[in-house]
Amino acid sequence: MTDTITRVQPPLEFLPPAFNPLVRRVVSWVFPFLIRFQTTVRQIEAENVETLVDLFRQFQDGKIRFLLAFRHPSATDPYCVGQLIWRLVPQVAKQHRVSLKRPVHSHFMYDRGIPIWAGSWATWLYPRLGGIPIRRGKIDLMGLRTARDIFANGDFPLAAAPEGATNGHNEIISPLEPGVSQLAFWGVEDMVKAGRSEQVFILPIGIEYRYITPPWAAVEKIITQLEVDTGIETLEMSQTQRLHESTLYKRLYRLGEHLLSVMEDFYRRFYHKALPIIDVSRTDSTALPMSSYEAFSARLNALLNAALQVAEDHFNLQPRGSVIDRCRRLEQAGWDCIYRDDINLETGSPLERGLADRVAEEADLRVWHMRLVESFVAVTGNYVNEKPTVERFAETTLLVWDMVCRIKGGNPFDRPKLGRQKAFLKIGEPISVSDRWNSYQGGRKNAKQAVIDLTQDLQIALESMLPKP
Repeated sequence: MTDTITRVQPPLEFLPPAFNPLVRRVVSWVFPFLIRFQTTVRQIEAENVETLVDLFRQFQDGKIRFLLAFRHPSATDPYCVGQLIWRLVPQVAKQHRVSLKRPVHSHFMYDRGIPIWAGSWATWLYPRLGGIPIRRGKIDLMGLRTARDIFANGDFPLAAAPEGATNGHNEIISPLEPGVSQLAFWGVEDMVKAGRSEQVFILPIGIEYRYITPPWAAVEKIITQLEVDTGIETLEMSQTQRLHESTLYKRLYRLGEHLLSVMEDFYRRFYHKALPIIDVSRTDSTALPMSSYEAFSARLNALLNAALQVAEDHFNLQPRGSVIDRCRRLEQAGWDCIYRDDINLETGSPLERGLADRVAEEADLRVWHMRLVESFVAVTGNYVNEKPTVERFAETTLLVWDMVCRIKGGNPFDRPKLGRQKAFLKIGEPISVSDRWNSYQGGRKNAKQAVIDLTQDLQIALESMLPKP
């Protein structure tokens, strides 16, 4: 079972970065073993590492500051980025006879929520590796000030995932959050104010995973279990038929349709949400008939909206912004009710403590609806059908597994491991932020537009590194 919160908690403390070279050395030494035992990745390859080597050389020579902006499709990504920086960069530097000062390292930004579910080891380790915690659902002044100072003055570059969270897809990039671009412009501003000559860059890094041996049988096994869990009758067929792509797709699509119907009824019946009935055959003069994929996507989006509204109603929040924006605000609203800084847990009365416990418990229950939505922000009705690779089958099947696991009360972090994978990292071309400084100046409106433009260009750069159709 997942750990449900039934008691009010002390306020979340800021975890200041306290880089420790010895901790970094030990972790980098054991990292290959951690990757082997904690992940399914068995090989990590990277292309254009020479670009990153050259950036590190210029950084160490005091010529530039740069920020690594990496894709974030999976919780395995930090392992891959760590190997890139700690192993591959020094190896390629040695091959090209580039002398880099040791240690080759980077600070990194991480979600403050990770230590909550990962445990005390992450609370201890991340700061000692130079990590900077960020609370995503509000303006985190302490986190942002720390990140800005380290980006301008730290001994190492800074790494961050501009998507903000994983989306479970190799070949879909979520809309980027503007924080990385804003931080880069702050870096230029700090260089200008201090009269320093360093140029500021953002380096896009793509990450992709492929199975070494296509795990069709493992995918089919999970689909079968999901059919059992959701009450769908499993079709009788031969093993060959069961593993055929067309059969697997029909079963996966049928599973998705069934889950949609069940969850629509759940939110209509128990939370009184007026979910629309999508007519796939409509032929009115203002709209073309909807395909089954368009209808699936429309129904899913309406369902996600209803689930978020259930949580927003509880916290009295208005549904503003994208689905991701709404998720982040709901997470913060839940934390505000659970991790309280407005009461003294040691001196407060039993009555006050009891009421605070009730508030925390109810907040955790409402945030559950948001957690269901988080995994499905990038899901479409046609992702598998348009390119039925084993990777797309696996990604979608595992996202459905996550949802059913949460509903059953299980731990979604105990995902099934389908098979061994290769990770491919692509180092893009550095984007000069200093060259955009003039467009950033001239008032708040100009600055906002410059951040939007830089974020869009970074999105394009990362999308250009996606696998080709």
